[in-house]
Amino acid sequence: MASTPQTPTPARASARRRIPKVPFWAQILLGLVLGALLGWAARSGDIHWLQVTLEKIGSLFVQLLMVVVAPLVFFAILVSITNLRNVSNAARLATRTLLWFMATSLIAVVIGLAIGLITNPGAGTGLTAADGAEPKKHGSWLDFLTGIIPKDVITPFTELNVLQIVFLAAAAGIAILQLGDKAKPVLTLSRSALELLQKVLWWVIRLAPLGSLGLVGKAIASYGWNLIGKYATFTADIYVGCAIVLFVVYPLLLATVAKVNPVQFFRGAWPAIQLAFVSRSSVGTMPLTQRVTERLGVPKEYASFAVPFGSTTKMDGCASIYPAIAAIFVAQVFGVDMGVRDYVLIAFVSVIGSAATAGLTGATVMLTLTLSTLGLPMAGVGLLLAIDPIVDMMRTATNVAGQSVIPILVSAREKILDREAYDTADGSRLDAEPETVPAAA
Repeated sequence: MASTPQTPTPARASARRRIPKVPFWAQILLGLVLGALLGWAARSGDIHWLQVTLEKIGSLFVQLLMVVVAPLVFFAILVSITNLRNVSNAARLATRTLLWFMATSLIAVVIGLAIGLITNPGAGTGLTAADGAEPKKHGSWLDFLTGIIPKDVITPFTELNVLQIVFLAAAAGIAILQLGDKAKPVLTLSRSALELLQKVLWWVIRLAPLGSLGLVGKAIASYGWNLIGKYATFTADIYVGCAIVLFVVYPLLLATVAKVNPVQFFRGAWPAIQLAFVSRSSVGTMPLTQRVTERLGVPKEYASFAVPFGSTTKMDGCASIYPAIAAIFVAQVFGVDMGVRDYVLIAFVSVIGSAATAGLTGATVMLTLTLSTLGLPMAGVGLLLAIDPIVDMMRTATNVAGQSVIPILVSAREKILDREAYDTADGSRLDAEPETVPAAA
């Protein structure tokens, strides 16, 4: 005999009404504040167990994100490429997306260079070569170009080489398009796998308030304010540069190019931006970024290509502002004079080599690529690793905002943007579980 669903009693319904639902953004903000307070308490009171607890909470949250990153990137890129066949003028959309990625990266790197030259972040820090250590892995143009192609199909996933995973996914996606109906079972399986991964990742995302508590608490407990004092100008430069791009450049582009209300963009995209700030991972934020982008009126078929593509290549914070200011910082610490040629090289590396960051936490590979191109000491990377968790939050938030802005600009220019959906998008309604990927047409 089938059981009938129980009807909530008036007492239960009344109890539910009395318990207010805390918005997701408020949960994350609470986590940040509590994390800062607990981190300060752990450091000032030398409470070892609290420091360890905060570190474990933060590292476990990042670990959970990283578990699904490799398969998520693979299936998201594969499905996004196959979704392009459902979009008219697919080649035109892809080309315009890439051009806008490059244009905004150039704007961001110019802003970074200007701020660095005005403030001289490496002057008077008291830091020397002895304070830094050469990183174990370097980034070079040869490594970048040859590293795209994997040696086998397993290692990219075990070593989390996102660039090689993107290559494999792109190759598989193009092959599926070429095979047509013969590859339908593989495409169906890929869509199901992507839906499964998105659901699992959403469970992880719901832990973001707790993760933010651990990550921020660990940063303050480990470094305190003494370290930040030596890097005060550098840290401020990164935050100011990212803020200019995030709150000035992007709104200007939205208002003048897309001719939409910039305030409405932040209202709709804020959940993804704040999650990026906490998680420090563009790839980890990708499902939510795609969701807010679709809510802002970008067609699903196009968003399912542009957002995954941007999550691995569109890095205005990590690949433009950061390496520009960091290169100036390292040059000043080591007493190396840079000229116009060096600044042009920084801009070139930022615009062309941004895929090296691959949407992962941190931008060490991109920084080593920039320093090696300029001939600056690699030990400079070691100087910046200690402060990296603090600046990486703002960098990643800027990255994710750009990954949503560009599809809106392209959609508006191509007259496929749903302006009514854009004007009514409300990020506060994204607490519910996200929708799955669109079915094949």
